[in-house]
Amino acid sequence: MLAIIQAAGWPIYFLIVASVIALALILERVVALRRSKIVPVGLVDKIIGDLRQGGITDELVLRVANHSPLGRVLAAGLKNAKASRDVMKESIEEAGGAVAHELGRFLTTLGTISTVTPLMGLFGTVIGMIEIFGSTSPGGTNPQQLAHGISVALYNTGFGLIIAIPSLIAYRHFRAQVDDFVVEMEQQAIKLVEVLHGERR
Repeated sequence: MLAIIQAAGWPIYFLIVASVIALALILERVVALRRSKIVPVGLVDKIIGDLRQGGITDELVLRVANHSPLGRVLAAGLKNAKASRDVMKESIEEAGGAVAHELGRFLTTLGTISTVTPLMGLFGTVIGMIEIFGSTSPGGTNPQQLAHGISVALYNTGFGLIIAIPSLIAYRHFRAQVDDFVVEMEQQAIKLVEVLHGERR
């Protein structure tokens, strides 16, 4: 591995840093965006059961808010349960927007890495091409410099693509996952609103 890095030249170090950051972000998002942690099953039904037993209390609202991201959205509705349906829905939408922003954390960085790393690889390719042209002189071609220039060009292009492809796949996957969570939270919140306003049992 060290021999490959040396053959790839100094532009490869930027790609190595980008690969470490991308891997860290992917692992962090895999852990953070677990369905059981974001939209736990049965939370709304449990809240409805608690409401029927003891009504809306500050302790219930706090417990729901601290439960999960879905809980934060539902807690916003519970806080405004005595207000009109429109006010309640507006408070839920505001909380949902904040939660959606939090769920999308680091995805912009991951998307940027997937876009930039091929360009960084191209930059390394240009550096390699410069070395290739520099190996030619009136006295002939320097084989060692020519080989190094080719190595720099090819390794950087390859490394750039190796980093960009998984990063782009992960970015698209996590973005779709966040969108699915947001839709599911909206559906759960609507169910709670309808129960609180006597439109659903």
